[in-house]
Amino acid sequence: MSNEKQVDSGRRGLLAATCAAGGVAGLATAGAFVSTFQPSERAKAAGAPVEVDIAGMQPGEMKTVEWRGKPVWILRRSPEMVATLKKTDPQVADPKSERNPDDLTPPYARNEYRSIKPDYLVAVGICSHLGCSPTTKLQPGAQPSLPDDWEGGFLCPCHGSTFDLAGRVYKNKPAPDNLQVPRHMYVGDTKLVIGKDEKGEA
Repeated sequence: MSNEKQVDSGRRGLLAATCAAGGVAGLATAGAFVSTFQPSERAKAAGAPVEVDIAGMQPGEMKTVEWRGKPVWILRRSPEMVATLKKTDPQVADPKSERNPDDLTPPYARNEYRSIKPDYLVAVGICSHLGCSPTTKLQPGAQPSLPDDWEGGFLCPCHGSTFDLAGRVYKNKPAPDNLQVPRHMYVGDTKLVIGKDEKGEA
């Protein structure tokens, strides 16, 4: 009688261990299956579109995300920042983004704001001179390496090129072109997709 109980308890233990092992394997398989829906590192490097949550971004706030191995800036401009663009128009080299438009500026961003929505700038944060990454100098006013009437924008630390709050390069600077505006689109009011627009992927 006691032998039968020992055998039964042993079988129960074996059955419990087998079920536990099967459950762990099942979870691992499910996890691997779910991960196949996410873009691979190769897909990201090749330029798979990147979705960014912009809900709650405050005026003057900037986010940086990676797309195709490059930093992409998303700057929510305040009304005061947007107003500076009219002032910098005569000071920038390519105010209407006419240089290399097919490479640097999609049709919907060939305007004074260089954007779909005036309050958002979406730009690749790489200087068009030698590929350095400019630093943010959003605060207006005199600062080291900047003019006294600085309206806010970006300064390339490598060779001194400056860009306004629309990513437009100032005249007489080493950088030949404005910062690139990647293809992008809004999905509702809170999502931004970089690397894709209504015409397809970049």
